[in-house]
Amino acid sequence: MAKVGAAREPQRRHEVAAAAAEAPVEPKVGASELDRLIHERIRLGIVSALAVNESLSFNELKGLMKTTDGNLSVHARKLEEAEYIVCRKSFDGRVPRTEYRLTTAGRRALERYLDHMAALIKAMRSR
Repeated sequence: MAKVGAAREPQRRHEVAAAAAEAPVEPKVGASELDRLIHERIRLGIVSALAVNESLSFNELKGLMKTTDGNLSVHARKLEEAEYIVCRKSFDGRVPRTEYRLTTAGRRALERYLDHMAALIKAMRSR
């Protein structure tokens, strides 16, 4: 019996290879290609909020994200370092004001991220 299985194995490999060659090739969509910088919840929230607002202050973002000063600062800094957002600091009288804007690179990164997520959703729904 071992001979029969061994004799059929190369034939099966050939059949599998032929079927794979005939099958349409779909682009692979996986979580590993996600922009990890944007994928984190707070950073995705910051970029998304700035995409629909010309600018937002630190306190406005903090309220929208429901997070602490320190947490928002760390995440905003990472987005600044990637040049996804820009930060402008000024004073309103004697009160410091920090304002954030989304850059062109940040908008493109968000669009790529959303396209990737849409492709993942489509792939899962077509199963």
